[in-house]
Amino acid sequence: MRFSLQREVFLKPLAQVVNVVERRQTLPVLANLLVQVQDGQLSLTGTDLEVEMVSRIAVDDAEDGETTIPARKLFDIVRALPDGSKVTISQSAEKITVSAGRSRFTLASLPANDFPAIDEVEATERVRVPEASLKELIERTAFAMAQQDVRYYLNGLLFDLRDGSLRCVATDGHRLALCEAPLEGGNGTKRQIIVPRKGVTELQRLLEGGDREVEIEMGRGHIRIKRDDVTFTSKLIDGRFPDYEAVIPIGADREVRIDREVLRASLQRAAILSNEKYRGVRIEVSPGQLKISAHNPEQEEAQEEVEADTKVDDLAVGFNVNYLLDALTALRDEQVILALRDANSSALVREAGNERSRHVVMPLRL
Repeated sequence: MRFSLQREVFLKPLAQVVNVVERRQTLPVLANLLVQVQDGQLSLTGTDLEVEMVSRIAVDDAEDGETTIPARKLFDIVRALPDGSKVTISQSAEKITVSAGRSRFTLASLPANDFPAIDEVEATERVRVPEASLKELIERTAFAMAQQDVRYYLNGLLFDLRDGSLRCVATDGHRLALCEAPLEGGNGTKRQIIVPRKGVTELQRLLEGGDREVEIEMGRGHIRIKRDDVTFTSKLIDGRFPDYEAVIPIGADREVRIDREVLRASLQRAAILSNEKYRGVRIEVSPGQLKISAHNPEQEEAQEEVEADTKVDDLAVGFNVNYLLDALTALRDEQVILALRDANSSALVREAGNERSRHVVMPLRL
């Protein structure tokens, strides 16, 4: 096996795949990348047995063959080479030689046959979605996933395929984030799957945006996302996601329309003096204005007053300020709407122009 290509061209697929490889693993071969050359195409595969990434790129001066190369070492070598270098990788017996200009490195390899393959995905559902839409869905919701919750089904992101649209939903029990995008030709298909945190993190790194489409295949135990240069596969969390629609407050008719950036800046300032453990802020609504206050055990206090378009009078609710800030960061419009019902119910935060992206934040007793 042998191939050559420019350092910058090699670095991109290498960076995509190396992130999947765990630093600590049970099988030595899992520290390696599967490197295959066939008909002038190089494919690099990395896996941790839960997530698999395959990146493909055209190469010149190539001889067919396959082997596995230590992932982290190969990536660090290529990254450290000078810009514009031409990298040549060749194999003789069980040694791999990486050469560029006057630099030369010899690495140990393991047989390609030892590399584990993730099972074939028998797709029960297939949909196509613009890469930018999928990227946006994940970015607007992934922050609300639980971390190491005993309710394991919350430690991932729900992909909910329904009525010609794809929804992504995440919740940790204290807040919920939902975003949806329409699908072409996805009518009538209904399916819910939960993608684990690691898969979601790698997808976020991988997706670049733009108009090109990606294909999503959903199988019984896997999701596979295909782009012309990359194939990403992840196992699914085997569990039932809670009925998230029941969490979205109904009858939250007391609305506050407010400038997103102004509210965000005020909350950030008030948060400085909030209780470090509970991160609580008190929001008081009165006609034309919103008052934010926070205090801590040292008897320090912060107060902010913000102009708001509202007729609501005499309503005060406590919230975790970090959850409100996360929701506002995920929204894009200049104006946002805070929909409230009473002092003990959740707040619904959404963009003023549409309901495509919604965030629910539970109240906090102060």
